[in-house]
Amino acid sequence: MNLCQEAGDGEEQEEVTGMVCQEVDLKDGQMKEVTVGDQKVLLVRTQGQYSAVGSRCSHYNAPLIKGVLVGDRVRCPFHGACFNVRTGDIEEYPGLDCLPSYKVKVEDGKVYVSINKSSLKLTKRVKEMCSRAPDIEHTTLLVGGGPASLVCAETLRQNCYRGRILMVTKDTLPPFDKPKLSKALDLDSSSILLRPSDFYQQHGVEVWTQKEVVSVNPADKAVKLSDGSLQRYDQLLIATGCRARPLDCPGWDLKGVKLLQRYEDAKEIHRSGLGQKAVVIGSSFIGMEVASYLSNKAASVAVVGTSGYPYERSLGPEIGKMSMQMLEEENVKFYMNDRVAEIQGENGEVKRVVLKSGIVLEADVVIAGIGVIPNSDFLAGSELEVDSRKAVVVDKFMRTNVPDIFSAGDITSFPLTIRGDQRVNVGHWQMSQAQGRVAALNMLKKPTKCESVPFFWTVLVGKSIRYTGYGEGYTEIIFKGKVEERKFLAFYIKDEVVVAAASLMFDPAVARLAELMATGQIITKAQAQAEDLRWLQM
Repeated sequence: MNLCQEAGDGEEQEEVTGMVCQEVDLKDGQMKEVTVGDQKVLLVRTQGQYSAVGSRCSHYNAPLIKGVLVGDRVRCPFHGACFNVRTGDIEEYPGLDCLPSYKVKVEDGKVYVSINKSSLKLTKRVKEMCSRAPDIEHTTLLVGGGPASLVCAETLRQNCYRGRILMVTKDTLPPFDKPKLSKALDLDSSSILLRPSDFYQQHGVEVWTQKEVVSVNPADKAVKLSDGSLQRYDQLLIATGCRARPLDCPGWDLKGVKLLQRYEDAKEIHRSGLGQKAVVIGSSFIGMEVASYLSNKAASVAVVGTSGYPYERSLGPEIGKMSMQMLEEENVKFYMNDRVAEIQGENGEVKRVVLKSGIVLEADVVIAGIGVIPNSDFLAGSELEVDSRKAVVVDKFMRTNVPDIFSAGDITSFPLTIRGDQRVNVGHWQMSQAQGRVAALNMLKKPTKCESVPFFWTVLVGKSIRYTGYGEGYTEIIFKGKVEERKFLAFYIKDEVVVAAASLMFDPAVARLAELMATGQIITKAQAQAEDLRWLQM
């Protein structure tokens, strides 16, 4: 590859330029990873034009060359984030930052990419944001310190909102990467912060930690905090998420019975599990991830589940059985089709778990992962509509039934585009971020609907199962590959169409399906059954 340097009006203008390929090397819809200087670059050709952006996803640095290119955007193969290949801007979550974009020129049939020397080592880019104007009194209040509130705040500042932004959270930390908690419990708090503290100061976002909103008064446009103080707002976002469902059996309040909710809970579960006998109650995503994490750290790990296999309702018995075997190989013991009758202790500390079947499990620590409850109790008396599960009802614009009050994230019940606007409650990190963005744009009177496709992942003993769509009510699963060989793609079928998909070691199939669903394509059962998966470009 040829490299040349062009000096500009000063050091900051100096560029490194590389001849990266011949013009004929890529066809429309193709991409290639190339190197300019020491920087890896994703080169893309769409509609006859070349563009170049950073090669690594801004979320966890996944190589985008292994992802999926549809139209003008590339989707990360690991967790589903999407980026515009012309601008580098993030268009779908998870992740917060955009990709750097580079200059491309085609001359004499050769393609050249130029990178400013000062940004040669940058792998991601924070979208430009304004800050607060002191003379503007307009206040946007964000209740909850999760991904929905953070993306809402950033989107407001990216769109020239210069009023006051105030985020109120019960947590001790400002917004942090919560999905990591159950996958790697012993994390340093600084390593999971989504933004450093000076970021909020720089962009004029006030963050109040360890403060709780206890009631909302829409008539006065004010909320009451637990210390008795009132805070007025012009626009309000309810993004308080969910809390872990507590056990309701005798002994639930013994010392050593844990719920995983906060950063401090993760540290405590790690500490109390080391070399001890751990019992995990619940065999869905949180329970299984915690059991996986403790499998090589605790003296023993037992999992108690009410179904025949883990994940049976969500992913089906075949994947559940495989997941169970993966953990059994790590010496995790399972007690399925059973439930807890009582937790017994001595001197106030947990000692054993008694199951309905009569089995008694020795226990030094008990971790419950049995579902969640929306944090909406504080809305009682506010006239905000909640559903039978106590989730806040919103429309596609994230508007509640009360003017100037929006809601986003795990607490919402919202119409899901890919299921014909069926009202759902989806507790996915990516969906919370997407809804935070949509709420902000509609606060700014930029009408925008939430049309994201759900995407999530779980990690067991270092292997990631990826999932997209909404599979509730599926009637059949069609498999490609072999579940027992731990390499598969599963299509979930309802009414003769694919409503969701899950995979292990089958990238980027789930990312491809998410993009097809995002563009409104209906994937039929017949397509899923076909031997030929060329339609999936696999």
